[in-house]
Amino acid sequence: MLDWSLVDLEMILPFIAVGFAAQVVDGALGMAFGVISNTLLLSLGVPPAAASAGVHTVETFTTAVSGISHALHRNVRWKMFFRLMIPGVIGGALGAYVLSNIDAGIAKPFILGYLALIGLYLLWRAIRYPPHPREPKIVEPLGFVGGFLDAAGGGGWGPVVTSNLLVQGASPRETIGTVNTAEFFLTLTISATFISQLGLAAFTLATVGLLIGGVCAAPFGAMLAKRVPARALLVMVGTILTITSLYGVYIATR
Repeated sequence: MLDWSLVDLEMILPFIAVGFAAQVVDGALGMAFGVISNTLLLSLGVPPAAASAGVHTVETFTTAVSGISHALHRNVRWKMFFRLMIPGVIGGALGAYVLSNIDAGIAKPFILGYLALIGLYLLWRAIRYPPHPREPKIVEPLGFVGGFLDAAGGGGWGPVVTSNLLVQGASPRETIGTVNTAEFFLTLTISATFISQLGLAAFTLATVGLLIGGVCAAPFGAMLAKRVPARALLVMVGTILTITSLYGVYIATR
């Protein structure tokens, strides 16, 4: 548990800034809060399960605010929402349980490698953006896999689900809104599973900072989804994520 007597503003400000920036990107693209935040925590030496638990605890709050904002802006396709949310929750609970019960030292390089692949995938999506409009056919399996990888990797629901729906030709604005809204139920389930396995170890100084920054930025998500150039953000996120993750793999395997 966090000792609040040791907390000062200077210590928590960097985490607030990261949470704010990550949520701004996530709100505009429907992806990247988890992978950016989790990469930061892993680089600071936080164990994989604790890092993923902390990130999902924060996302429970940020996705609630973001989901309400997207719903008010009519960015949500409710039929697709249920097709994603139910299998996503099942996959998320399974992924959280698996990560909570394996050795952290073994898991770390694989998780960082997974995040590096997500970064490369974002760059590939930037090159191929925008897709041709079509109705997505593969939805439920995508939700399950996205939920499992999100819990096991500390991030990935947005990059996996949003990008694959866009590949299938879904509307970018509605995809971002729907995936963000469904993510609330996913993160709530994952956080509850982690807490049942790890206790309250996820509530660290980093968690509190990410929470403050992320919640402050969350209301802007629906607005940014309509205005920010998605290709430019995809390139920036993909580049930073790939470099930091590959560096983390190098450090972890030395």
